[in-house]
Amino acid sequence: MLDSVLVANRGEIARRVLRTVRGMGLRAVAVHSEADADLPFVTEADDAVLLGPAAPAQSYLDTAKVIEAARATGARAIHPGYGFLSENAAFARAVVDAGLVWIGPDPAAIERMGDKINARNLMEEAGVPVAAGTREPVSDLDAAARAAREIGYPVMVKAAGGGGGIGMGVARDDASLAKAFEQASRAAARFGGSGAGPAILLERYIERARHVEVQILGLADGTVVALGERDCSVQRRHQKVVEESPSPGLTPELRERMLAAAVRAGEAVAYRGAGTVECLVDADAQDFVFLEMNTRLQVEHPVTELVTGLDLVEHQIRVAAGEVYGLEVRPRGHAIEFRVYAEDPKRFLPGPGKIDVWEEPSGEGIRVDSGYTAGNTVTPFYDPLMAKLCVYGETREEALARGREAVAAFRVEGPKNNLPFCAELLDHPDFVSGDYDTGLVSRMR
Repeated sequence: MLDSVLVANRGEIARRVLRTVRGMGLRAVAVHSEADADLPFVTEADDAVLLGPAAPAQSYLDTAKVIEAARATGARAIHPGYGFLSENAAFARAVVDAGLVWIGPDPAAIERMGDKINARNLMEEAGVPVAAGTREPVSDLDAAARAAREIGYPVMVKAAGGGGGIGMGVARDDASLAKAFEQASRAAARFGGSGAGPAILLERYIERARHVEVQILGLADGTVVALGERDCSVQRRHQKVVEESPSPGLTPELRERMLAAAVRAGEAVAYRGAGTVECLVDADAQDFVFLEMNTRLQVEHPVTELVTGLDLVEHQIRVAAGEVYGLEVRPRGHAIEFRVYAEDPKRFLPGPGKIDVWEEPSGEGIRVDSGYTAGNTVTPFYDPLMAKLCVYGETREEALARGREAVAAFRVEGPKNNLPFCAELLDHPDFVSGDYDTGLVSRMR
């Protein structure tokens, strides 16, 4: 077993991973920027190393500095959290080459699933359903228009690299395709597009789609286990804001097919550790297609932990350490996660600032993974996620009731926050009924 772990991240996810590391009796090492020096994750670690200025490129994204911090503190392994370097295959290789343990999948798996077109083609070969779309990158508008007409409008246009829905757009005709292609091209450039032109993927757009993902865990002996699904359809600008498990939009038959497909997806790349197979579900046809695979821990992993009783970070560490064991999973109950952002609850624009009041709800069935406390400042340098408010109940109705109480009891004063939006959502008839799709938030606005 490992004796120490460095967490190459910040905020709530760093704090959450460090909590498990210390709970396992391991030495917990944090790294931080100048802007984050006073945050709880830094003070709660056994050791902490300053990486540099606030700018991510000079701190959290600096591979050499992170690895040097591990060497300087004697940390034996590196956990990347999510975002930043978590899905960077070159960083994973650098960690291994430095003689350290990488708490994540093999770098080759990260690389193979990091490009959406390659991932789509690989999944199709593995027997995982995929949407009609381009099998090769589309690099100019004329080629995109030809592909769109062949696939059939409407189409989803997105950058082949990167994740999280950034740069995605729907095109319903040639005119709107031009705008969507330009938007996706800008995103492709940010994710390292080559001089040969942007790498763009087109897929048939599913009307009234649900975004449902399956949590998988690849064990050290090669077994891939599905731990259940999460519904992530409550989104603004293609970015998740509320997630729940199980999905209220799946029949038992569809759920079984999705779990089996996710296992095949993991086996296709010899996956190890925690990963997520994301899918789009046609709510009317009760069918699904592969969207992408995230080769890391997800922001919304707590809802899976609440319904399974598992600590996913603990299992990531055990698998990375080479521990061989079996795992039987029987999800029960219902869990919902609300991402609490420092943002305007109407337009969802970031609203950083000093936190004057921070009072977290507590009680049975309530879990809060937070990155801040009173007196801290939410700076404009990073994602404005402040905390994740999670609730659990034996039934979805009980979880919804607990969610209303917890949202009302969560007090944040200083920066703008989206708790009023969460309260509004919990009273919206479509969400309450469970019959909603990815267009819900835009209809609320």
